[in-house]
Amino acid sequence: MNRLLNYVAALLLLPVSMEAQDYSKYYQNLPVEVKQVSRPVIPANEINIKDVGGIGDGIALNTEAFAKGISKLNKLGGGRLTIPEGIWLTGPIAFKDNIELHLEKNAIILFSSDKKLFVNPEAKEGDRVYAAIRASKRKNIAITGEGIIDGNGEYWRPVKRSKVSDVEWNEYKKNIGGVEKANGTLFYPWDKKDAVNNIAETPEKQEKMRNDIIRFTDCENVLIEGVTVQNSPKFHVHPLNCKNVIVDGVTVRCPWNAQNGDAIDFSDINIGLIVNCTVDAGDDGLCMKSNKTKAKSPANGCEDIVIQNNTVYHAHGGFVLGSETISGMRRIVVRHNRFAGTDTGLRFKSGMPRGGKTEQLYISDIIMTDIKEEAIVFQCDYVDRPAGSDPNAVPTYTEEQKKLAPEFQDIHISNVICHGAETAISASGILGLNSVHNINIQNSTIVYTKTDKQIDPKTAQINLQNVNLVKMP
Repeated sequence: MNRLLNYVAALLLLPVSMEAQDYSKYYQNLPVEVKQVSRPVIPANEINIKDVGGIGDGIALNTEAFAKGISKLNKLGGGRLTIPEGIWLTGPIAFKDNIELHLEKNAIILFSSDKKLFVNPEAKEGDRVYAAIRASKRKNIAITGEGIIDGNGEYWRPVKRSKVSDVEWNEYKKNIGGVEKANGTLFYPWDKKDAVNNIAETPEKQEKMRNDIIRFTDCENVLIEGVTVQNSPKFHVHPLNCKNVIVDGVTVRCPWNAQNGDAIDFSDINIGLIVNCTVDAGDDGLCMKSNKTKAKSPANGCEDIVIQNNTVYHAHGGFVLGSETISGMRRIVVRHNRFAGTDTGLRFKSGMPRGGKTEQLYISDIIMTDIKEEAIVFQCDYVDRPAGSDPNAVPTYTEEQKKLAPEFQDIHISNVICHGAETAISASGILGLNSVHNINIQNSTIVYTKTDKQIDPKTAQINLQNVNLVKMP
């Protein structure tokens, strides 16, 4: 009997990660060998936020309670901070090692509209505001459960007049408070009556300080599972320079017209998995980015990534590569995903000085319907244009910047079925450079409404095999 009791006690002390599902099923029959993810190891300690002063009435500010709960768990070596049913208003949340933030069903973490809470007093240029949930140089961190994480993004994002109705436009002006700019074509959430609520000298400068909801940087062993992440000031789920990242069963949603409302962005991720997610967002859906190499980071470039069994409704692109591809994209498998109502389907976008090389990318079994523009598009002249910038401005580049030209190559696309896209396939590179080559598309059917192919033969080499392009009657 004593042995049995000791055995049961030992089981209870096992790390939470022992509950992990087997991710090996996503690595069966891959067209290229990809390193497999592993679930973070989280100790079995648990604290309820109510036990550290948390109040889930939607009125009390819980910033201190979140910090206290994470600090107490950290002293125990890590564990789970449980968020029960309620509305938990808070400022930014910072992770430590071995921490799991667990949201029970009907729990909502609502980030405050008070922008001052998010200002980083030790900020460097480009990092002036904390992400709503952040971690830097941490290991074994997780966000799990069935609850909602809401970024209160309407108090941060600019709104383009062309993308809203008269009713919505007037509601913004009445309820949010702000100013119209650019001859009434842009609205900024800017409190001109009470300047204490502003964190910059002008609405344009404040717009550039918008934060992400989840931003993990230089971390290892990351899990985001089951939760709904919505209404971000900027990007929703955004790990950067991280190794071993799992995003499983996450729902991301925001208004279709949310400025820079990217859903799931992997920026320089080594060994990653995005599965069973649902996206309805204002910008890119499932997006891979890669910036300049950081010598001390655990990951540079995007490599060894599997993206499977996801649904994307509205987004600028269902699966997107870029615009930054500087440190390269290697061994990425995208299969068995569906896009319904995205602006583009498979979107490869980059430009100088953002470009890098792609290697061993395999995309297959993609189902698409009601695609507004291109089903498949390669673009090498992409320019990021913030709200209010001149859409007709022609960028210039130094000779050094020109060395960072995109090279889309070794990309294999197969078994795509698309019903309804204005253009089936579009591709153009950069004259004089080998920017789009060794692209293979095969065994696919695309029903288009206007144009079958817009492929520039001088700058793009696309190999089509058994590709059926049919104009919609």
